[in-house]
Amino acid sequence: MSSFAHLHLHTEFSLLDGLGRIDDYMAKAVEFGMRHVALTDHGVMYGALDWYRAAKSHDLAPIVGVEAYLAPKRMSDRDSRSNYHLLLLAENERGYRNLLKLSSKASIDGFYYRPRIDLELLNELRDGLICTSACLGGPIANNYLEGRDTEAERLAGSLAEIFGRDHFYLEVQDHDMPEQQRVNRQLVDLARKMNLPLVATNDVHYVNREDAATQDLLVCIQTNTTLDDPKRMKMDSDQLYFKSPQEMEQLFGDLPEALENTIRIAERCNLSLDFDRLLLPDPGIPEGLTPQQHLAELCWGGLAARYPVLTDEVRQRLEYELWVIEQTGFASYMLIVRDFAQFARDRRIPFGVRGSAAASIVLFTLGITDIDPIANRLVFERFLNIERREMPDIDMDFADNRRQEVIDYVAQKYGHDRVAQIITFGTMGAKASVRDVGRALGWAPVDVDRVARLIPTTLGMTLERALIESSELRSLFDDDERVRRMIEVAQKLEGISRHAGTHAAGVVISAEPLVEHVPLQRPARGDENALPTTQFSMENVAAIGLLKMDFLGLANLTILGDAVDIIKQTRGELLEPNDLPDGDRVTYELLAQGETFGVFQLESAGMRRAIRELRPGSVAELAALVALYRPGPMQHISTFCQAKHGAQEIRYPHPDLAEILDETYGVIVYQDQVCLLYTS
Repeated sequence: MSSFAHLHLHTEFSLLDGLGRIDDYMAKAVEFGMRHVALTDHGVMYGALDWYRAAKSHDLAPIVGVEAYLAPKRMSDRDSRSNYHLLLLAENERGYRNLLKLSSKASIDGFYYRPRIDLELLNELRDGLICTSACLGGPIANNYLEGRDTEAERLAGSLAEIFGRDHFYLEVQDHDMPEQQRVNRQLVDLARKMNLPLVATNDVHYVNREDAATQDLLVCIQTNTTLDDPKRMKMDSDQLYFKSPQEMEQLFGDLPEALENTIRIAERCNLSLDFDRLLLPDPGIPEGLTPQQHLAELCWGGLAARYPVLTDEVRQRLEYELWVIEQTGFASYMLIVRDFAQFARDRRIPFGVRGSAAASIVLFTLGITDIDPIANRLVFERFLNIERREMPDIDMDFADNRRQEVIDYVAQKYGHDRVAQIITFGTMGAKASVRDVGRALGWAPVDVDRVARLIPTTLGMTLERALIESSELRSLFDDDERVRRMIEVAQKLEGISRHAGTHAAGVVISAEPLVEHVPLQRPARGDENALPTTQFSMENVAAIGLLKMDFLGLANLTILGDAVDIIKQTRGELLEPNDLPDGDRVTYELLAQGETFGVFQLESAGMRRAIRELRPGSVAELAALVALYRPGPMQHISTFCQAKHGAQEIRYPHPDLAEILDETYGVIVYQDQVCLLYTS
């Protein structure tokens, strides 16, 4: 049984400061026989859910926390960039909710170079939290370090009063730094004087001791300095690694209670998060109806407009889809999407739906999609499967000059505190890591560029692959010690999170104020009037049951909308693009000549060559070509074209499959066809 728990730890989500990856920390905790693992990234909760789920998967008890930035006076002050560090751990769900609020307020209301809180806010949101005094940057240690002993004791008293003596600990660390050992002696004396408990921690920033030099270089990247800059921010220790319980016992053998308190704190932190619920807002259901009843009413009402002749196949398909939606509990979701789709239609905002959502007759009858799934033989289970209870994706494209109108409508309808944009994280790719490391090492830009240019530009390229695929890069690596060192360091940084941004399309909608479920922050683009951004990624937002939507702005839809407006102005006709007949001879003659500049998905040189070879005569053939024109199936384009023109015999894997593959001349093009093949 482990006698120590790490309570002060930074992952890669302490951006350009923490080097450790979550899975590597988990592996180390298991190796050391630890039972608890705590996360305390700087000022943010980016990795909280990833940490929680990773710990659970390793049979470890997760502790979620933050190393917050504490303003010296008030978080509203803008007269000083200085701040203190303060460690906050969620003892229970109440504490976790308060952490969400503290992190949100720090990022939205208290941001000044860093997301900051103050003692007043701490006092308001203290319940369920355990506080420790943090590192040398903490309010007590820092004042001792600067010779302000009276101020150190005053702040210790204030924090003890806010949290109570059973929820506030004086934190001691030993990173082999003389000033730290001096402060530790003062903290021990203060603990006795004020009857406060001690807790021993290591300020973990990386997994292994040998990672110290890489983390030092990472800080250079953060501060845009070089290793040889004497004035740069520097870690004067190689001790900020994930130490074993035995190593911590050697450091703090004279303070056994400080070690024991790590376990006492860890055992008090008992957080349980629910990943099996939906937090969908009320789309506005008529009184006396359930969401499912209202959905069915709208679908049956819209069926006649889509299908003038109601066949048994149509009725059975709608009945089946409604049954699946009822079993999965997604009726409200469909109604929410229908509502803002109707808003867009009413205001003539061009929009379309991407992906598997086109396979639903429910969405077709609701007016969300304009594709007949039966006529196009689309498989509903690609969109929603009774065996897969995940919320299906309805990814929507809007004219990029009017996308914001839809988002504003959603925020107005459900509440600005219940709608937000979604964060995304930029990671260090192969070339980016080489360029960052080269700059931090002080290389001349021309030398950095010489190495970076040798890395192939293939999607998903890694430095390991690049050393195999580029013989010139391999030669440099083998023959030049400087290049080898640079690439080896870059490999350690490759793939870690470098910066946070705002997802191009992601929007989250909640039934309750978002801050009850997810931490928020100021939008990355700095627009003060924009919706806030979640601190959780799109995957994690969905995992806790919130509704995530893709609202992508598409220039092509803006062009189509402008064309419709120009036709109306010049000819007095209101054209509906969806009503245009398929098979217009002049249109397809132009397409067959490769005249596709400005046509979405069809304007690249390679696609124009393929179109000239195919000479399409229908939207179905164009769709097949777009599906084939991507890595993998691209090799079948020639077969498809030759079969269409009779230059090659159409071959089916089996005669019984002809009905499924006839429209694509025997070539398996779509996932829908694969589904039908397996069920035929």
